[in-house]
Amino acid sequence: MLKGLLVDYAGVLTDPDAHLLYDYLRTARARGTRTALVSNAPGAGPAAKAELSEYFDALVFSGEVGVAKPNREIYLIAAERLGLSAASCVFIDDAARNVQGAADAGLVGIHHITMPATLDELAALFT
Repeated sequence: MLKGLLVDYAGVLTDPDAHLLYDYLRTARARGTRTALVSNAPGAGPAAKAELSEYFDALVFSGEVGVAKPNREIYLIAAERLGLSAASCVFIDDAARNVQGAADAGLVGIHHITMPATLDELAALFT
């Protein structure tokens, strides 16, 4: 059973239709799905972290954990911070190599192309 959702920032949460995914994240968290942001950014300031915490239970920045996507360790760190196994998590990214890295770490991967397609895949996985 899938219990966690890990999401990339640039390319996914910057998509023109990202508001739809933000709405999905809010609803998913309300029904018990654990969520994490996984980003290759060096980090974020307190204000940005506070804003993101409305949607994410964990924030994992490569600059803060010392490992970057597509290295399998960053996905495992995110799953661990959610208190979940990698096999119970889904990862969304617009870069195919990062999705493959997550799959190699044992997560289910979604290659984000369009928001409607990504939301359709999430609906099929989290039923």
